[in-house]
Amino acid sequence: MFDKLTSGVQDAFKFVTGKSQITEKNIADAVDVIKTALLEADVNLRVVRRFVNSTIEEAQGAKVLRAVDPGQQFVKIVHDKLVAFLGGGDQDVVLKNPDTVSVILMLGLQGSGKTTSSAKLALRLKKAGRTPLLVACDLVRPAAVEQLSVLGVQINIPVYKEDGAKDSSVVFKNALSWAKKNMINTIVVDTTGRMQIDEVMMDELARLKKAANPDELLLVADSMTGQSACDIAKTFDEKIGLTGVVLTKFDSDTRGGAALSLKTVTGKPLKFVGTGEKPEDFELFHPERFAGRILGMGDVVSLVEKAQEVIDQKEAAELQKKIEKETVTLEDWLAQLRAIKKMGSIQSMLDMIPGMQGQVNEKDIDKADFKKQEVILSSMTKKERANYLIIGPSRRARIARGSGTSVAEVARLIKQFEKTRSMMKKMSKFSKNPAAMQAALCAR
Repeated sequence: MFDKLTSGVQDAFKFVTGKSQITEKNIADAVDVIKTALLEADVNLRVVRRFVNSTIEEAQGAKVLRAVDPGQQFVKIVHDKLVAFLGGGDQDVVLKNPDTVSVILMLGLQGSGKTTSSAKLALRLKKAGRTPLLVACDLVRPAAVEQLSVLGVQINIPVYKEDGAKDSSVVFKNALSWAKKNMINTIVVDTTGRMQIDEVMMDELARLKKAANPDELLLVADSMTGQSACDIAKTFDEKIGLTGVVLTKFDSDTRGGAALSLKTVTGKPLKFVGTGEKPEDFELFHPERFAGRILGMGDVVSLVEKAQEVIDQKEAAELQKKIEKETVTLEDWLAQLRAIKKMGSIQSMLDMIPGMQGQVNEKDIDKADFKKQEVILSSMTKKERANYLIIGPSRRARIARGSGTSVAEVARLIKQFEKTRSMMKKMSKFSKNPAAMQAALCAR
């Protein structure tokens, strides 16, 4: 994600890092590289100019030039500027007390991911303790109502719909009555969309807004459209009024222009990002963490949060004990493989590790090998996974037939497991003795 932008920013830091003192020329050269990187990332020109001017102004201050480590100070200035331009602190939805009904209108053009994002947000709210209801008010796009209904079943959240309905305001009023009768405290409304902004759509949305009196009006925009997403957000805000923006396809955005421009261009915060196709792939936008990713500092906090969602803490503690005693089994390995799959793409996880962004391309990651390992492990009996030493020639042949692989591949997996288990034990010891780890690294 944003590898080119990250690479450009890191190139800029070469002008100032490692120097006992930095000059105005060093700063100018570094900022010029950052400027080019931002423009190539399709960041709004006005935003780039503001960013460049404010960075130069602060970086050329006396405090920076006299700092003990001016290079690090410059990096901090760029980081803080990025955070400010991205919108400052985290911006979650603001809802009423759970005893009353809160309403969220999801706005956007057709193809932006509005219906899917409505379901994803409802699932997020459900996990946060709310009782959400999805309301199908996109009465224009063919199959929009059916799509929302299918998504509702997948995430086990009720969907209010009216077959053959023509007026979204009437549908909403009926949905609100139904919600009050059924102890619903949060309504997420999938509103009408068009291929482009027109007066008919805006008039309908204005009527729906008046009927719903929403707590949040969130525009769903495709991050891949870059500055166009900002222009669409600006128009919606002027015509309807927005409280925030949701960017979809965030995991596929290689530039980042929309995310970096939105707050400055529209004055509205980026609240959520869609990071994949699964209902769970919907995250609160954290400006601080995103800035860290751009600067190549990673995002360990988000990585840990992802792990906590799929890994049971008790099981993790038990696994740690097994690692220390070198008693990890193939059953444990299979469980970890499945947990990693739930966390998302390998590439997205690598990008969260400091220094790893852009270092490994997803094309270089053999996804088929991960799948093959899972199939081989699944073809073993529980007894075999509990004690791999009993897997002799005849058992290997049976496992190979059952998994559609070869005996050699089964043998290779077992050998890899033995090496991994031994390495995990060593790493576990080192984690408790940093000095020993340093000595081992120096001896390499």
